[in-house]
Amino acid sequence: MATSAEDIWALFQETDRKIQESDARLTQLFKETDRKMQEADARLTQRFEQTDHKIRALSELIGRQGNRLGEFVQEMVRPAVVGLLRERGLPVHQVAPNLSAYDDNGQLLAEIDLLALNAQVAVAVECKSHLSIDDVNDHLERLGAFKHCFPQYQTYQLLGAVAGMVVPDQVGRFAYRKGLFVLAQSGNAIEIRNDSRFQPKTW
Repeated sequence: MATSAEDIWALFQETDRKIQESDARLTQLFKETDRKMQEADARLTQRFEQTDHKIRALSELIGRQGNRLGEFVQEMVRPAVVGLLRERGLPVHQVAPNLSAYDDNGQLLAEIDLLALNAQVAVAVECKSHLSIDDVNDHLERLGAFKHCFPQYQTYQLLGAVAGMVVPDQVGRFAYRKGLFVLAQSGNAIEIRNDSRFQPKTW
């Protein structure tokens, strides 16, 4: 039986209606999905911000604790360093804590935890709660720039030392090989770990 033009037109209209309904449902579904994704993004963003805030707060807390431990080490080393260096034939008479140098713009150039000195020799000491190889390398760079940052000591024989509550053996050996005195906690006291064959490097 032949299909009339009216039947074809009716079928076309019905198909078009169904396609439009399907498009409307898909559009609504896309909008709903997009809304949910935006809400999820907003929740994730909020969580990331909260997490970032907590990480920053924790980092600041750890930094403050690290600074306090470093200050504690510095206070342990300061009264002992004169006697320890004198035992190694370095008659130092003064210990200056917390030396800082700034450029003409007020930017920090260098910081020295302790400087033990007499009229000819200065020993720059870096104090850490847990000494690492990175700390040693940083101090070596600091020693290289010391006389530029502190020109009043230009004529001095500059030596270097590192000190720590915890000084791993490999770190102590590394600092020794680089020509630094290695000061470490031993019980309730501070000792020099360098043996009698040690020859300090001069900057």
